[in-house]
Amino acid sequence: RCSPASPLSGAAHRAASDAELIAWVDEQDNLLGSRVRSDLRQRGLIGRCTFIFLFNSAGELCVHRRTLSKAMYPGFWDTAAGGMVAAHESYAESAARELEEELGVSGVELTAHDHFYFEDGDSRLWCTSFSAVWDGPLRIQPEEVMEARFLPLATVLEEAEQKPYCPDAQEGLRRYLALRR
Repeated sequence: RCSPASPLSGAAHRAASDAELIAWVDEQDNLLGSRVRSDLRQRGLIGRCTFIFLFNSAGELCVHRRTLSKAMYPGFWDTAAGGMVAAHESYAESAARELEEELGVSGVELTAHDHFYFEDGDSRLWCTSFSAVWDGPLRIQPEEVMEARFLPLATVLEEAEQKPYCPDAQEGLRRYLALRR
């Protein structure tokens, strides 16, 4: 299962997160500069994000539940670690950082799979998906993750029909699974 990392208050973490400088891009994913995360959402601008599908050697996928203080999809289940790409980062650098921040996983090989555009409500994103394999313990970031566990892929797909799962990561997972066929 997992153990929590050191806590920050949900409100303080949310304020810091909203103030982060995020890569701002155009419809073709050309870098235009950087914007504060909350500004991207409020103005309907396009940012970059990553999804990291973390599997164990048995082929089970790590799913986690987002905290209620998250700006997007609070309390939803998520099939991927990941998040917004910072202004100074590549997609791969962001993926490694997010995987370590959210789940405490570092030093693993990240395999890039797909690059796609996603739009849903307040989200306009250029996304790159990665996968990694990890059999060690998870150390969750309590400001972003309430709980995490590895589940068989079939169970994850069934759960996603009954529980709220993040639609952006679900699209990434759908595309990842289609590429594996």
